[in-house]
Amino acid sequence: MPQPAQPILLYGFKLSGHSHRAELMLSLLGLPFEFRPVDLPAGEQKGADFLRLNSFGTVPVIDDAGTVIADSAAILVYLALAYDPGRRWLPADPAGAAAVQRWLSAAQGPLANGPALVRFAKAFGGSFDLERPRQLTDRILTQLDSHLARRNYLVGEGPTLADIAMYSYVAAAPEGGIALKPYGAIRAWLERIEALPGFVPMPKVAVAS
Repeated sequence: MPQPAQPILLYGFKLSGHSHRAELMLSLLGLPFEFRPVDLPAGEQKGADFLRLNSFGTVPVIDDAGTVIADSAAILVYLALAYDPGRRWLPADPAGAAAVQRWLSAAQGPLANGPALVRFAKAFGGSFDLERPRQLTDRILTQLDSHLARRNYLVGEGPTLADIAMYSYVAAAPEGGIALKPYGAIRAWLERIEALPGFVPMPKVAVAS
């Protein structure tokens, strides 16, 4: 397995599911890295120093010996292509790669605008109209559960970037008051991901009752 010339720098926020995706992928690949915390509540991500890394002002960002990659989905793809020559995590065949991309898009779309937004409002006190996010939450979790009822992982026979991209905010959904009990296939899938060698959990948010 290829290794970086020096530990990869990961700029992120520990309670962010986007950051957790990158940290989880680094750990699953067994890559040395150094976590550099970015104080999102204080707005550090909008400061001049951070904007030089990512002009969009979002986490995560990685710096791999001068190669700087921003955006969690882009980071996952980069790490898989750079450090997984066997293409376990990102299939080399066009259909397999497209299937993974479909779930990366779902992670950045309905998952981010559904369960992740509901969790943010509950856990961090965001003020939003949650009617649409709750509708998206019901839809994406129902679709995900139906898909996983027929297979162990989202694409193919083993875990891929698709599973890593979807895992963090699905696992953290209860922090937004979203019950996962009705979704048996999802709960079994979460357990399979959590049993992978190198798995690291995302810290839980202390949510007031």
